[in-house]
Amino acid sequence: MNTVYPYPTLVGRIDVDVRRAGIDGKALPVSLISRREQVVALHLAGRDDWAEATLELEVELPDEELADGPWAAVTCVAVLTEGATNSRSVTRLERRRDDNRWRGEVRLRRSAHTARAVLQVSVVGSYDGTDGRVIGTGDTPWVVDLLARSAVRQRDIEIVEEDFRDGPQEWLRPFKEVPWLVETSGELPTVLLNTSFEGLGTLLNGARGPLEKAAAGLIATQVAGDAWTAMFHSAIGDLGADEDGTPQMPDGWRESVLRTMLPDVFPGLPLADALTEVHSRRTEGHGWAELQSRIQYAASRRAQTPKNLTAALRAVSRPTEGATR
Repeated sequence: MNTVYPYPTLVGRIDVDVRRAGIDGKALPVSLISRREQVVALHLAGRDDWAEATLELEVELPDEELADGPWAAVTCVAVLTEGATNSRSVTRLERRRDDNRWRGEVRLRRSAHTARAVLQVSVVGSYDGTDGRVIGTGDTPWVVDLLARSAVRQRDIEIVEEDFRDGPQEWLRPFKEVPWLVETSGELPTVLLNTSFEGLGTLLNGARGPLEKAAAGLIATQVAGDAWTAMFHSAIGDLGADEDGTPQMPDGWRESVLRTMLPDVFPGLPLADALTEVHSRRTEGHGWAELQSRIQYAASRRAQTPKNLTAALRAVSRPTEGATR
């Protein structure tokens, strides 16, 4: 569990960017570095035997806040971890005198990783005479995928097709009339698509033409919204607290979900304060009902519901417009 520390931490954004990446000295295509998804896909056709990857980082910190804050001896480090191999490496980033950005090169050894590593940036400083205080982290960790052929975060959630009615999973049979379920009890959240729900699989996997694609997009958006909502509730359900009642951040995908959604659930609040607020509302009940609208809004943003709904409405309106002319 990662403790939300009870000392002053940074409020401003910590922006982390992977500028370039390479394998054994050869640059990766730009398409395999997604700044929107914050994913690096370390896959290069014909080079499955690579030994070392390099990631060039650039980090921007809230300098004015640091200058006015109570911290001293501030430094910035990149931390690369992977739970499957229990590996962890720390790289100190450097700042030039005439530049407000921190830069460095993170090296990833293929022998130390199997599938997906998480790259996070931490800001460390001294506070009240104590060194080594973590006073800030990047808003969203980067994912370094050793197997993917495209830079997407799709493995943050599994999508599995199951026959709810006649399949081998007996626990699914009471849900045979629903098109999908979201399961959040495992190491990765899983969306279970019901193959016995007539037409669902065919539409999602083989939509043709603008109307079918629009319908498939709306269904995918609904699935994503349900998944984000379920993951958020699971994450806050796993919150623990230390001796003085300060909530602790869960690890793994639950941490990632909270770090992603809390800024939309409580805009303007620092992460630690937002975590305390949601924990208080859940345990004490005050404002819990009002919080549901905020969660729905955050899930809708992550699922890109406005964008996909607009695209679907446009696709539906085009044939109508043509028929009236």
